[in-house]
Amino acid sequence: MSRPLDLAEGVLDHQLLDADGRRCGKVADLRLDGLDGRSPEVSELLIGAAALRPRGRLGRLAAHLARRRVVHVPWTEVARVDSAVRLRSRAADLRLGRGDERAARWVRRLPGSGL
Repeated sequence: MSRPLDLAEGVLDHQLLDADGRRCGKVADLRLDGLDGRSPEVSELLIGAAALRPRGRLGRLAAHLARRRVVHVPWTEVARVDSAVRLRSRAADLRLGRGDERAARWVRRLPGSGL
């Protein structure tokens, strides 16, 4: 038996954790199917600043500054939702967390970084 989930408070802007527990982004928006009279359901999580475009002026600004594509994660990849949205697959398999990998290359060069 599934319990109701408040999408706005329980999913949007929540941290994504991959199958290894690695942080790999935040949920920027959702794609809903069945809004034409049927029972609506979530089909995808939209990840990335470019997905913030519909959120008004600040969202459009964030999308413009990001200049990156939106990553679409199928809802079937969601293992569970609690304080975070936990995924079934690893971040790399879903094309998530790539900015962290790029940043880590620079941080490794800093003295005392520990990476």
